[in-house]
Amino acid sequence: MPQPDFQPVLQGDLVRLRPIAAGDWPEMFAVASDPLIWEGHPEQDLYKEEAFRLFFDGAVDCGMGLTILDRANGEIIGSSRYHGLDEARSEVEIGWVFLARRCWGGAYNREVMRLMLDHAFQYVDTVVFWVCEWNWRSQKALTKIGAVVRSGMHDRAYRGRNVRHVVFEIRKPRSA
Repeated sequence: MPQPDFQPVLQGDLVRLRPIAAGDWPEMFAVASDPLIWEGHPEQDLYKEEAFRLFFDGAVDCGMGLTILDRANGEIIGSSRYHGLDEARSEVEIGWVFLARRCWGGAYNREVMRLMLDHAFQYVDTVVFWVCEWNWRSQKALTKIGAVVRSGMHDRAYRGRNVRHVVFEIRKPRSA
């Protein structure tokens, strides 16, 4: 199996994903400063500069963060990242996804997920998604792309507090 690369350049019809860079800050924060984007996130204040700076720097520092660009005009429309590669379980997480509201409605998110899943399945057999228990929008979107819920609820810490999550998974399709 090749050495995993979780900061690839991926391209679809609507979006281009590339490694996040520190220079993306001004344009990325301009998108992220919309409070409605963060309604379902455990850190609902990420529309504020100080809070988003921590989120953004985490994406840059993790070595697995991606900037999402609109192919039509080259503008930054959001970000996503891979997280927590577990080679023993042959799984990785996709998360921390946000998109500009003008890109809501399915097509952009489906393409981002398809590109990221196809890439991840070169290295792992399972992709997981941790979603806050109250984030119905993301839960519905994951169900639409074929993700299934793992049993039980799971906790994850955010700035010193635990938040309950539903964990979804998608398994690599078996070759015929």
